[in-house]
Amino acid sequence: MKRRGFLIGLGAVAAGGWLLRPENRGQPHDDYFQAINDHLRNAGPGRPLMLVDRQRLATNCRALMAMIPGTCQYRIVAKSLPSVALIRDVMTHTGSNRVMVFHQPFMNALAEAEPGVDMLLGKPMPIQAAKQFYTELGNDSSFDADTRLQWLIDSHARLTQYLALARTLGRRLNINIEIDVGLHRGGLTDPVQLDELISTIDANPEHLRFSGFMGYDAHVGKLPAFIQSAEEGHRESEQIYRSYIDRLYQQAPHYQHETLCFNGAGSPTIGLYDDNTPLNELSAGSCLVKATDFDLPQLADFQPAVFIAAPVIKAMDGLNLPGPLPLGDLWQQWDRNRRRTYFIYGGYWKAEPVSPAGIQANPVYGVSTNQMMFNGSTDTALNVDDQLFLRPTQSEFVLLQFGDLAVWEEGQIRDWWPPLNQGDGA
Repeated sequence: MKRRGFLIGLGAVAAGGWLLRPENRGQPHDDYFQAINDHLRNAGPGRPLMLVDRQRLATNCRALMAMIPGTCQYRIVAKSLPSVALIRDVMTHTGSNRVMVFHQPFMNALAEAEPGVDMLLGKPMPIQAAKQFYTELGNDSSFDADTRLQWLIDSHARLTQYLALARTLGRRLNINIEIDVGLHRGGLTDPVQLDELISTIDANPEHLRFSGFMGYDAHVGKLPAFIQSAEEGHRESEQIYRSYIDRLYQQAPHYQHETLCFNGAGSPTIGLYDDNTPLNELSAGSCLVKATDFDLPQLADFQPAVFIAAPVIKAMDGLNLPGPLPLGDLWQQWDRNRRRTYFIYGGYWKAEPVSPAGIQANPVYGVSTNQMMFNGSTDTALNVDDQLFLRPTQSEFVLLQFGDLAVWEEGQIRDWWPPLNQGDGA
């Protein structure tokens, strides 16, 4: 190729690339976030915090209860709402005292704070954790564990452990059996396996009581639609669930006359249930605060209700990256969304920036839990001591990282809700 033709071609490529550069996505805070920003700038603690919008939480509770079939009760999922005060607020708005728990310290904290709570384990607890629960509960607790607590059992071997514990403690334990409805994360895989467990329970009525089933369907809707739609997956899971109920009633018909707990669902699937479901209890929690992992069509009526607010401690024009090459200069010329640089107080949370619009982390500079870099266009209009807002990707771990939760209500922080002090892990 002749030199002149090569230069013309190179220029065309460059011009084409310039036309493909990212559009300016930057905007300042909208009215909602600006109000929070101004309040925190003037009266905030000057550190990252987790904010709970109490009015949005109440609205989400109403949306959830409107989805629950009339044949079902609602159970609050504690791991998604890891604060006794937060759970109390959800109890008030939903009218439910039923809570699914996943962590021994939270069980004891909830039993002490809300002795009228009805607890169902959401995962099988190691026998040592069950022993620790009763040790911390003591003999003078107002919480009646023999009537208000269901332990989750996934095998006959685990049931044998719990039977031995019940004999040692002189207690009668309620046993809820985990069944695999398609998730393949444990539990019974064949209704025939139920026979041995029910026989053992019925042979030890002074120490064990069968209380129901739990079948979690988190797999529903995860497959590509051309393989299986969410509706098809849901119908299949309900058929599996029904087969366990049928087997129970065939082998032990006296249970038809007892009040049992047939629990299932979760935030992503709760909207698929109707009055024809064999379940009589549905669980959900994450949809009430709506982290980004739950931005799903089924949950379109729910609003994000938790946000991280992180103070901006450094604000700079341009993009100045370390190293001998002027990469930052070239990058911010090509991408207008890199023309302002912000370093925030903290960072590297399981969260995504949400306001101002167009803010994004810098993948070249890297992440930091101390001072993380974000970039935006000049239209983001952040200054030092303003707040950058992020949405958690999930709530069960992230809500535990900021100390007391700041409760936003009617234009100001009106309360601080302690999170679970649970030795970390849930």
